[in-house]
Amino acid sequence: MASNNKPKKPSLYSLTNFKTVLFFTLLFTIPALLLLHTPSTSTSTCASTFTSPWSGNLRSSQFAWNRLPFIDSQPPPVFLKIAVFSRKWPIGSTPGGMERHALTLYTALARRGHQIHVYTSPPDLVSTSYTVSYELNLPPGSPIVSPQIHYHEGQPGQWRYNLAWSLFDQENQRDPFDVVHSESVALPHWLGRDLSNLAVSWHGIALESLQSDIYQDLARRPGEPMSPSFNSSIQGVLPKVLKEIRFFKNYAHHVAISDSCGEMLRDVYQIPTKRVHVILNGVDEDDFTHDIRLGDLFKKKFGVPKNATLVLGVAGRLVKDKGHPILYEAFSMLLAKHSGVYLIVAGSGPWEQRYRDLGSRVIVLGSMQPSELKGFYNSIDIFVNPTLRPQGLDLTLMEAMMSGKPLLASRFPSIKGSVVVNDEFGYMFSPNVESLFEALEAVVEEGSERLARRGRACREYAASMFTARKMALAYERLFLCIKNVTFCEYPLPID
Repeated sequence: MASNNKPKKPSLYSLTNFKTVLFFTLLFTIPALLLLHTPSTSTSTCASTFTSPWSGNLRSSQFAWNRLPFIDSQPPPVFLKIAVFSRKWPIGSTPGGMERHALTLYTALARRGHQIHVYTSPPDLVSTSYTVSYELNLPPGSPIVSPQIHYHEGQPGQWRYNLAWSLFDQENQRDPFDVVHSESVALPHWLGRDLSNLAVSWHGIALESLQSDIYQDLARRPGEPMSPSFNSSIQGVLPKVLKEIRFFKNYAHHVAISDSCGEMLRDVYQIPTKRVHVILNGVDEDDFTHDIRLGDLFKKKFGVPKNATLVLGVAGRLVKDKGHPILYEAFSMLLAKHSGVYLIVAGSGPWEQRYRDLGSRVIVLGSMQPSELKGFYNSIDIFVNPTLRPQGLDLTLMEAMMSGKPLLASRFPSIKGSVVVNDEFGYMFSPNVESLFEALEAVVEEGSERLARRGRACREYAASMFTARKMALAYERLFLCIKNVTFCEYPLPID
């Protein structure tokens, strides 16, 4: 008798069973992955400070290069020609965190004398392909230095990596670049795999995104249905993690912007230590300073009364993954208990009107240009970052610390291991309403005078770690190291 080899159509039961297996696979796999990259106490302590001068090959280091002193009082030993791939360049629109990072970094490196070529998509005001010189905002009398911005053809804001690569390839054949730098996956791995001088800065990886999806779903209120998009994305994100692990090895050098991301790249993504370099983001130290008078003027302008006992601030996009559902609930509870507490909200998004509905003690400013944030930071007593996204490091954390403000932040490995490395810098909470409310109560009890002392400690730490100058010098040393292994040794006579 001939056998029937016709494949059977999957039954509803088997599909349901598959989803169940996938769910529990995720449920038990994620904690194991998290354990792999959770910083140990000894690692965190050693990374916070050096008790004696460090020396060795920088490629073997596992701490943030920002912790090392690099001399900037003299020109670099070699002037580099650097190619940069960035999906967008902040001209004509309010920039996101990645674009602000790129602008700050390459402004500083251009000032150091390096030749910068940026390959990016056309901005809102540009629709044709051409190369422009982006003049920097330098003091009068300064020499004109500028990255050269190469816009590829196409629609404004639409990234076409193949067109950008064509522009790059033409210049690279004419006069080869010393170093190529990609902001995340702006340059795909199949194009960059043969570039031994390529470094990629990761502003978020899929494993961190998986954590983010979980925390966002945990923020659902009782009775609120699970988002259909979450149900589909959670099933697709684990294969994405595995795909990244497989293709990340094609990039020559990886720059992690947090200590925890560096650990994940080494321990989970299995990138050799010598190819993983931790360099934390930095912000322009001239743009973010402590200025009490400026803060008072800002509060007066936007109606914060002088008798306010405590002013909290939050900045960024007012969307779910930034933690606004839990901040909204927790601060609503705080308003009912404490009459002198105010919240200033700098940003726009779906939660903007909900904050306005809380009354006069919640002041919503809408979108603000980066240049306007200096007054905002100086007007508050503590900065709140309730993010549900563990990936990357929000620049707002560093901007607030540079402005002399303590932090109230989600207890994620990236923040705990690289920013709030000392209890004196503020408070941390689990990403849920109850934990955030407890932290808010502690802040109110502590009061503005104690918070001001914490702010001074934050300012001192940030000035040693998170300046644009410190970030640029660390990247400069990495790029020099990529060009010539001699510069991988630390210290050099110039250090």
